[in-house]
Amino acid sequence: MPFLCSLPTLRRTLLSGLLMLFAAGLIGGIFVPSVPAADKLTIYSGRGERLIKPVLDAFTTNTGIQIELLSSGSTELVNRLKAEGDRTSADLLITNDAGTLELARAAGLLHPLNMREIERAIPAQFRAPDNAWVGLSGRFWIVVYNRTMVQPDQVKSLFDLADPKWKDKIAIPNSGSEYLQAGVSVIRATHGDEKTKQFLQGLKANADAQVYQKSSQIVDAVAKGQVALGIVNHYYVYRYLITQPDAPIAVLMPDQQEGGMGAIMNVAGVGVVKSTKHLDSAKLLVEFLVAQAGQ
Repeated sequence: MPFLCSLPTLRRTLLSGLLMLFAAGLIGGIFVPSVPAADKLTIYSGRGERLIKPVLDAFTTNTGIQIELLSSGSTELVNRLKAEGDRTSADLLITNDAGTLELARAAGLLHPLNMREIERAIPAQFRAPDNAWVGLSGRFWIVVYNRTMVQPDQVKSLFDLADPKWKDKIAIPNSGSEYLQAGVSVIRATHGDEKTKQFLQGLKANADAQVYQKSSQIVDAVAKGQVALGIVNHYYVYRYLITQPDAPIAVLMPDQQEGGMGAIMNVAGVGVVKSTKHLDSAKLLVEFLVAQAGQ
């Protein structure tokens, strides 16, 4: 369940989110547990451990609650929750894709949350209507380009990448990529099957053998001039520039033109498993994750 966002909309969303955090007293504050807590929570997580574990360790330090983390693919974890039913040991589900969380909600696997902290901190478009899942971080589908090979005005839309002039000049993720699948779902919902099919066929023809398992590999290929353009989540570019500040790469936010569909945005998020026996502690973790301490 990714989202579309133009730059003006993004600015308004970020500003309103910042104001809500300030109003809630979460910016610059210290997280203070508000209820007695259980000794341990079990989390099924589709996020990379190196990304989520430091935050969970901070939660343990703040609350004394130990975390048992089971990591796997988001879809596999939802299927596991379905198979386990009320017998599951999981208290929370964390995924890197809002669509997976929405599938879990639709299957009745998640517990709706009536929490003021969530509604203050997270704009409504980045959480379920009943707060059964809550977005924690967002990422944009962008075009990374080599500044010595491409002029920024040459690409206005993702659909431009299907133009034959980019033959053998584009790097793309493999078809198993969750962010590719999510992005294609948005294009399909916005433009229909036929236009999406034409786009994918053109993209595949242009990329040919330049199909990568990792987004970091795409950014590296663009930086080295092996290809001129690539499709990645935005943060891979900035992560690369931290270690290689002189790399000749830059970011294009596509489809910002009048009438354009806007950039594709997806969120990683969390939901409390409906059958949890530790609801208060699970809500405490959600409260921590949406607070400044968890961000």
